[in-house]
Amino acid sequence: MNDTKTENAFSRGGDAATVEDRDVLEIVARLHDERPADIVETLNALSPDEAAAVLLHLPIDRAIDVLDEPDLNDEAEIVPLLPRDRAAALLSGMSADRLADIFPEFDEVVQQELLTRLDPEMRRTLKQLLSYPEETAGSLMTTEFVSVPANWTVGQTLRHIRMVEGSRETVYSIYVLDPQNGRLVKAVPLRRLISADPDDSVTSAGPDRKPISVTAMTGSDDVARQITKYDLLAVPVLDGEGRVIGIVTFDDVMDLMIDRQTEEVHRFGGMEALDEPYMEIGFWEMIRKRGGWLCVLFLSEMLTASAMQSFEGELEKAIVLTLFIPLIMSSGGNSGSQATSLLIRALALRELSLRDWWRVALREMPTGVVLGTMLGIIGIARIAIWQETGLYDYGTHWHLIALTVGCALIGIVLFGSLAGSMLPFALKRLGFDPATASAPFVATLVDVSGLVIYFSVAILILRGTLL
Repeated sequence: MNDTKTENAFSRGGDAATVEDRDVLEIVARLHDERPADIVETLNALSPDEAAAVLLHLPIDRAIDVLDEPDLNDEAEIVPLLPRDRAAALLSGMSADRLADIFPEFDEVVQQELLTRLDPEMRRTLKQLLSYPEETAGSLMTTEFVSVPANWTVGQTLRHIRMVEGSRETVYSIYVLDPQNGRLVKAVPLRRLISADPDDSVTSAGPDRKPISVTAMTGSDDVARQITKYDLLAVPVLDGEGRVIGIVTFDDVMDLMIDRQTEEVHRFGGMEALDEPYMEIGFWEMIRKRGGWLCVLFLSEMLTASAMQSFEGELEKAIVLTLFIPLIMSSGGNSGSQATSLLIRALALRELSLRDWWRVALREMPTGVVLGTMLGIIGIARIAIWQETGLYDYGTHWHLIALTVGCALIGIVLFGSLAGSMLPFALKRLGFDPATASAPFVATLVDVSGLVIYFSVAILILRGTLL
């Protein structure tokens, strides 16, 4: 195929490509024996035009495997560049759940053009999967599973598996259905099926217990807990009549959990979650994602200046107190961030519920006192050592200053622990994601209150001496 033919082929699919055939064929030849995941890494390093040209020249089975990889970037730009018939053939060969993930990313015109070219069964399956809300079992499931009637033998089932294996995403378990109404009877692990007598009934090869299952509207968190709790590789999704309409596999849940945890890490760092890999997100998009939260935190930190202005007179009389402000502020923020991290994770894993807030508060109070006492002792020791060794002279009332720092640290760490542990509960109660309780936000909150606690303690202890 010469360059003109290549350009014509692409123009029928979308934008014209200007990729040299020679370069494309060299890349294709180099990728001939590579695994799909490795091919994806190569395509991610290319422009969408170049990636589309490579997919056009790859054998169709290999190209389908590549598109099935969840780490492929820019599918919404690559697929429309392919000739429509080629694109439809690739999409029809993909796993249904993966196609349901990428199809909404195409613009409406491309969706309509491709939808009419998909085979009827894939079109029907795609519409069904797209009808379920996000982060439900229905949106995660694949309709490609192996099922057999309960009146089959093990030998019949094994022969059926050999016939359909290539068109199924996984064969972790075989789902045995009632031949009369199609309801799920048993889930037979492949390992047990292989070791069973070929003449035995397929139902005899399965465990006696009732199979674990979920419904299409079961939340993704509950699906993940079921898979983890019962150590499953896949869980069947049933309709209202008890019939299997799909399965959610372990790797699909893992992909979702990784994406979600990435978003939570970004939010916990005090920024909006990134929608693309770090090196691919645009400059101004990065500014937008980070700038908003940074401005909010900066405005919040202005309260710190207001708090210090309120104690301007005390600072003028005892300027030595300013030496310990960074120590005080960081200690409270650190304790608050620790508590927030622990509680966000516990809430996410459902180790705790909203009604457990008082138990957490009762647990954090003595914890905060002990941790604050530890830091207070260290702070007092530091002041005493510096004073006695002559490294710094805190004045004749240095012991009162040390006591002020020690007592303030107890109060600030206690408050930080309580505030950091209660904030996720408050956000969850208001309907927000607890991960919004970012570490910088907690630190800012505790900074302001920490200064108030510090100077209040100073007034009580140093009144009549330095103040």
